[in-house]
Amino acid sequence: MATSSEVLSMLIPNGGYVQVGTEYEGIEFIECESITKKQYTDGFAQYDAWKAQQETTKAEAKSTLLERLGITAEEAALLLG
Repeated sequence: MATSSEVLSMLIPNGGYVQVGTEYEGIEFIECESITKKQYTDGFAQYDAWKAQQETTKAEAKSTLLERLGITAEEAALLLG
């Protein structure tokens, strides 16, 4: 289950808010467009799918880069290690 900070990071990735507690009423929108309470509560149901998509995109980008470089993940780890 997603946390309130994870949901807010998904919905408002550039920040601009302060949250006290975990309830919608504790969010103060300072330098961002506000979201509705429904968007906030719906975000908990959407987070897992969104996070999985983010991880898939990152893995695909990594695979593409390794392929372009012509090296394996193990070889890249050796270079970075």
